[in-house]
Amino acid sequence: MLKGIDPLLGPELLATLRAMGHADEIAVVDANFPAAANARRLIRADGVGATRMVGAILSVLPLEQFESVAAFRMAVDGAPHELPPVIGEFEALLRAAGYEGPIAALDRFSFYERTRGACAIVATGERRYWANLILKKGAIPPGDDRDGAA
Repeated sequence: MLKGIDPLLGPELLATLRAMGHADEIAVVDANFPAAANARRLIRADGVGATRMVGAILSVLPLEQFESVAAFRMAVDGAPHELPPVIGEFEALLRAAGYEGPIAALDRFSFYERTRGACAIVATGERRYWANLILKKGAIPPGDDRDGAA
């Protein structure tokens, strides 16, 4: 255990988040997502909901600031503009983390393709449909007290 670190962020996930560079991506997906078939690195979190996992990740992950979009969701098949309630929950978490941009919608197969390039896929036990989110890592600016360097 570490002080100040959400216990959902286990050793493998913390190491992955720490190793990610600027503009690298991580996907948090629901229980129905074909994670094993699409992941370069798969991190299982079967007993955890997607929104809880996103909140834990956002507690340590800076989001991209130099591009207009740092969050991507899977669009509902046949209704790409529909916003399932879970997307509103993701949006609230993103806003609380200081992200002001949109959550861009990708059709299902474009989302699958994008996750194949992600540093990792975190497969949750989330049972709600469309609870899939990709986050793009940002950079911590020089002099930020979080960087640990002078």
